[in-house]
Amino acid sequence: MLSAFKTFYEKLVTERPKMVLALVVLLTLAAAAGLPRFKIDASADSLTLETDDALDYYRKIAERYATGDFLVVTYRYRHGDLFQDESLATLRNLRDELAQVDGVESVQTILDVPLLYSPKPAISEISDGIRSLSSPGTDKDLARQEFLSSPIYRDLILSPDGQTTALLVNLELDQRGIELVRERDALRRKRNEEGLSEAEAARLEEVSATYLRHRTEQDLESRARVEEVRGILDGYQADAELFLGGVSMITADMISFIKSDLVVFGVGILLFIVVTLLIIFRQVRWVLLPLATCVLTAVMMLGLLSWLDWRLTVISANFVALLLIITLAITIHLSVRYRELVAQNPDWSRRELALAAVRFMAKPCLYTALTTIVAFASLVVSGIRPVIDFGWMMVIGVSLALVLSFLIIPALLVVLPKRVDGVSEDNSHAFTLLFSRFAERRRAVVLGVALVAGLVSVAGVTQLRVENRFIDYFDESTEIYQGMLVIDRRLGGTVTLDIILDKPEQEEPAFEGEEDPFAVGGGDEYAEVEDPFGAEEDPFASDDPFAAEGQGVQDSYWFTVAGLNKIEKLHDYLEEQPEIGKVQSLATLYKVARDLNNGPLNDFELAVARTGLPEEISDVLVEPYLSLEHNQARITLRVMETDPDLRRDELIQRIYDYAHNDLGIAPENIRQTGLLVLYNNMLQSLFKSQILTLGAVFVGILLMFLVLFRSLWLAVIALIPNMLAATVVLGGMGLAGIPLDMMTITIAAITVGIGVDHAIHYLYRFRAEFAKDGDYVATMHRSHATIGRAMFYTAITIIAGFSILALSKFVPSIYFGLLTALAMSAALLGSLTLLPLLLLLIRPLTEPEARGKREVATERDDGTRIAAE
Repeated sequence: MLSAFKTFYEKLVTERPKMVLALVVLLTLAAAAGLPRFKIDASADSLTLETDDALDYYRKIAERYATGDFLVVTYRYRHGDLFQDESLATLRNLRDELAQVDGVESVQTILDVPLLYSPKPAISEISDGIRSLSSPGTDKDLARQEFLSSPIYRDLILSPDGQTTALLVNLELDQRGIELVRERDALRRKRNEEGLSEAEAARLEEVSATYLRHRTEQDLESRARVEEVRGILDGYQADAELFLGGVSMITADMISFIKSDLVVFGVGILLFIVVTLLIIFRQVRWVLLPLATCVLTAVMMLGLLSWLDWRLTVISANFVALLLIITLAITIHLSVRYRELVAQNPDWSRRELALAAVRFMAKPCLYTALTTIVAFASLVVSGIRPVIDFGWMMVIGVSLALVLSFLIIPALLVVLPKRVDGVSEDNSHAFTLLFSRFAERRRAVVLGVALVAGLVSVAGVTQLRVENRFIDYFDESTEIYQGMLVIDRRLGGTVTLDIILDKPEQEEPAFEGEEDPFAVGGGDEYAEVEDPFGAEEDPFASDDPFAAEGQGVQDSYWFTVAGLNKIEKLHDYLEEQPEIGKVQSLATLYKVARDLNNGPLNDFELAVARTGLPEEISDVLVEPYLSLEHNQARITLRVMETDPDLRRDELIQRIYDYAHNDLGIAPENIRQTGLLVLYNNMLQSLFKSQILTLGAVFVGILLMFLVLFRSLWLAVIALIPNMLAATVVLGGMGLAGIPLDMMTITIAAITVGIGVDHAIHYLYRFRAEFAKDGDYVATMHRSHATIGRAMFYTAITIIAGFSILALSKFVPSIYFGLLTALAMSAALLGSLTLLPLLLLLIRPLTEPEARGKREVATERDDGTRIAAE
C-alpha cells in the first residue's frame, strides 16, 4: 500500500505538476472565500479553565445578584477643583450622554449616590428623604468629606486627593447568555461523567451553536458600545483627563491587539522571509518558491478556520507566525537538498532532480513534522481551552504545511526551467564548519558549558512561579495599562473577588473571646433580665407591622446582630490586607446604622430600621449583598493588581483560614468566587500542565526516535540537546522572574517540537555520510557542511522571525517571541556542538557497512533508476 501511494505521488507530481498546482490554487481560493467569516475571541471564557466548576458557580452568583458587566470611566477636571460648578456640570453632561448608550442600564457618579453624612441625619429621619450632591443646598465640602471618609464610599468613588472620581457604567445583564452557557456546561459535565442520551447529545450540539451565535452578537455589540463610549469621552478630553476601564474595554482592545499583531507580524515575517532567502540563495526563484508555499499554506489554514468558525484567541494569535516559520523550515530543507543535487548532478533532468530531493528528504521531513505535531498535540492536556485549541490548530497547520510543501515545491521545480548557475558544490568553507571544528577540538569546553548551563537552568526552574500581574500584560502606553493604574491606585483596586456566606445549618457559637452585647439588649448587667422578644413564639413572625411587603428581611440569618457581627469581623479583616482595596458588604450598612443611631442596634431595631430604608439606600447597601431567597450574604472586594507582592493563591487561602479558624465559619458555608478566583485557578493549573505537557512531548518524541533510528542510544542522544534547550528557557524565565502564563507555558513544548527537527535532520544525514567511510570525525565535518547549512538557515530564520514579536504592545507576545528565539538559539547550538560531540564519544553507529551503506546504495540506485527512466 505504501509503495502504491509512493508511485501515485511521484507520477502525480512529476507527470501532472500543472494539475497539482491548479488544484492547490483552487483549494486556496475556496478556503480564502471564508476569510470574511474569520473571528477572534478575547472573552473571559478564553482565560479560564474549561473544566473549572468555579466558572459555573461564578455565573450562578452573577445571575443571583444581578451583577452584570460594567465599564469604569475615571474623571479628573483639568481647569480647577473637581467640586466646582463647572466641573460638576461637565460631569453631569458626561453622565447623561453615557446613560443614552445602548446596553447601558445605569451610570453611577458622585452626583447621584445617596449622602448620609452631609449632614448626618438621625436614623429615624432616613425615610424622610435622602440628599445627593445634585440636591439643592448640599454642602459640597461635607459631601467631599463623606466621599473620602464614609465607610460606604471611601476608596470607591473619589481618590484620596479628592480630584479624581469614577463613573460606574453598569451594563445590562446578559441573562440569555448565562442561561445558554450554564445549560451547555451542565451537558458537557454530564457527557464527561456519565454520557449523554441521543436527545441530550443533540441538545448539547444545538445549545452550543446557539450560544456561540449569541456570544458573537454580544461581542459585536460590546465592541460597538466601547467605541461609542470612547467617542463620547473624546468630546470631553479638553476639559477632563479621562480613562476607560472594564472587562468589555479590555476585551475590545485585546482583539485590536491580536488583529494588529496578525497583520504586522504576518507582513513583517513575510518581508523577513524574502530578505533571508535572498541572502541565503541569491536567486529570485528560491525566494518565490518558499514564499509561495508559505503564503498558500497560511491562507488555506486561515480559510479553513474561518469556515469551521474556529476562532483565534490571545494564545493562538501567534499561530500564523508559527505556521509561516515552520513551513519555511520545510521548504528550505527541500531547497538546499535540491541545490546540492544540481551541483552534484548537473546533467540530471528537472524530474530526476525533484524526485531525488523528495525521496531523500521525505523521511526526515515526515518525522520532523510528526515530532512537531506531537509537541503541539501535548498541549491538549493543559485543560485551558485556548491552549487546547492552539495545540489542535498547530497539529492541523503543520500537517497541511508538510503536504503542501511536498506538492508545491517539487511541482514547481518540474515546471520551471532548470538553472545550474549560482549553485556551488563546495561546502568546505561553510560557516557551520566552525561549529564542528570547535566540537572536535574543544570537547571539554562543550561538555562543561552544557553541564553548567543544565545545572544553572535547573536552579532557575525551581524559581519559576505562576503569579503575575494582569496589568503587566500591556505596554505602559496603552489605555488599558493607564486606566488600570488610575483605578487601582486612586479608586480602590481593579480585580473583583466575592466571598459568599451561606447560613449555618445550626447557629454557630460565638468565636473565642467575643461577648454578645446584644443578646438581650446590653452587657452582663442585663443577664438576669428576661428577653421580651425571646418567647418561644415570635409575636412579630407572622404579622410584623414593620416588615415591608414581601421582603421578609427578619427571616435572614445575615440580617441579625449575630450574622452582621460575623460579616463585620470578616469585612474588617479584609480591609487590613495590603493587597485589598475597597471592601463592600452588609457590614457597611451596619456601621452606618450604628453611627446614625449613636449606638448599637438589636435585632428588633435592625428590622425596624430596615423597613424604613428608602429604595436608593437599599439598592446601594442591601440588594447587592443579601439574597433573601437563599439566606445568603455576599462580601465583594477589589484587589489591587499593581501590588508587586500580590500572590492570588496565598491571599485566597489566607481568607479561608481566617474565616475557618478565627470566625468559626464552617468550610461548607463559605466560598470565594470572581474573576480573581477564575484567573488564579487557571494559573495554578499551569505547573501541572507544564509537567504533563513536557512529559508527553518527551515520551512521544522518544518513541518516534526509536521507530526512526531503531537505536535507543541515538534516540537518547537526539533528545539531550533539546531537553537542555527546554531547561535553559524555563530556567532563564525563573532566574529573570518571568512568570508562567498561558502563552509562556507553550514555549517549552514548542522548543522541543521544533528544535528536535535539527536533531532528526542531522542524525539522518550523519548516518548516510558515516556509511561512506565509517570515520566519525570526517562524517561530522561533512554533515556540518551539508545539512548543517540548512539547519543554520532555518534556525536563524526561526530566531529572527520570532524576534519580530518583540514589536507587539501585548507583553505576553513579546515574551513568547523572545523566549522562543532564545530556546531556538540554544537548540541550534546544542545540535551543532553537543549532539555531534555525543556521537563522537558514544559512537552508536556500530554497523555502518550493514546498515548505512544499504541506505546510500538505495539512494544511488534511486538516482540511477530515475536517470534510466
